[in-house]
Amino acid sequence: MRSSPYWPVISHTTLRRVLPGFAVSSLGDGMAVVAVSWLAIELAPAADRGFWVALAAAAYTLSGAVGALLLGRFLRHRRPNQLAGWDAALRAGALGAVPVLHAFGALGIEGYVALLAVSSALHSWGQAGVYTLIARSLPDRDHLAGNAVLSGVGAISTVLGPPLATLLIVFGGPAAVLAVDAATFVVLAVTFLVAVPRDALPEPDDDTASRTAGFAVIRRVPALSGLLALSFAFFLLFGPVYVALPLYVSDDLGASAGLLAVYYTAFGIGAVLGSVLTGFLGRWRMWPTTVGVVIGFGALMLPLGLGAPTAVSVVCFGAAGLLWPPYSSLSTTLFQRAAPGALLPQALAASSAVRVLSVPLGTALGGPLVAGFGAAGALGLSAAGIALVGLVAAAALTLRAVRTRTRTRHAPPAGPAGPAGAEPPAGTGPEAGAGPEVGAGQVGTRP
Repeated sequence: MRSSPYWPVISHTTLRRVLPGFAVSSLGDGMAVVAVSWLAIELAPAADRGFWVALAAAAYTLSGAVGALLLGRFLRHRRPNQLAGWDAALRAGALGAVPVLHAFGALGIEGYVALLAVSSALHSWGQAGVYTLIARSLPDRDHLAGNAVLSGVGAISTVLGPPLATLLIVFGGPAAVLAVDAATFVVLAVTFLVAVPRDALPEPDDDTASRTAGFAVIRRVPALSGLLALSFAFFLLFGPVYVALPLYVSDDLGASAGLLAVYYTAFGIGAVLGSVLTGFLGRWRMWPTTVGVVIGFGALMLPLGLGAPTAVSVVCFGAAGLLWPPYSSLSTTLFQRAAPGALLPQALAASSAVRVLSVPLGTALGGPLVAGFGAAGALGLSAAGIALVGLVAAAALTLRAVRTRTRTRHAPPAGPAGPAGAEPPAGTGPEAGAGPEVGAGQVGTRP
């Protein structure tokens, strides 16, 4: 165990205090995936259920993107544990109000949607705080393992959460599930606001955080701009799967919801295994690995759109799930390494906002795709689009490498060597931004 890449993460003094609370809240979130929509179905008028269910799901996610855009002036100076703790406290309060109002018969569908929107208003900043805490607690070499631990906890919650939610709904209704979810966020809020000492995290020396927004940071660092574009396209093109896969199972295959559950369970099991394996990718070159994951994910999704036998498509969908956590962890690690340390929370919040927007937009795109090409056709287009995006990114990466080698070949010879044993000037050594994950135009790295 001590030789595992995860040992520095789980043995770290600060992270050892944080991870149990994070695991509890992740399980609550896995349960809420079922309960949020189910309670909307119960509260909405029968004639407009589809509209209100979609609005509830959007409110639970999209307000986090709005918060990332509008609240930077007030939150960009805060410590990462404060950002995560305040997000958890707000979610606990807003979600906790749902079962209370429901018990007194005072909860309507409009108020429910409003509470869901309030609950996630700080979520992009909360996520930024969690991953900034990872970046500042661990050395660069352990960032990937730290991110993989968080992804693994989330993946396990997607496997365990929905069955637990189903049991609670049977005995107490969906409002009871949200009460449990709110309680788990109380645990998380206490974990970050009380269990993490004020001096547990080193503060960066850079004082530009008060003058620079997250999107400005991303624009200034070409590596971050390219990574954000890749992530947006990846998640946007995966969005139609949430619409097309249920219709593919019910209409094209004529199967029950049980088969749909098999698909999602296979994906979840693959994600858990992928989270375990991610920490061992630290020796691989991160940019090529990240792009290769995108290409492989699209290729593994193709059998669903090509009418492959059900057993084959289930296995391939599970294998695609194996690649989901590596992409999330690798892309976050690239952000942690390329963004200046003082500006990391803003950059991560901006990245989270874009990702939060991309999946709902892709889901909305799924309707027209299914109408025009059928469920299987929409799945095939989604898979082919993801693979194509990966191939374009690979071509851009190759072109950049060729240009770098050309500039190096035609660069003027170095000046006369200094005295024997002298240190090279700062920023000129072989470690100064030469790695493929940093990219040209970098304005700084985490201290």
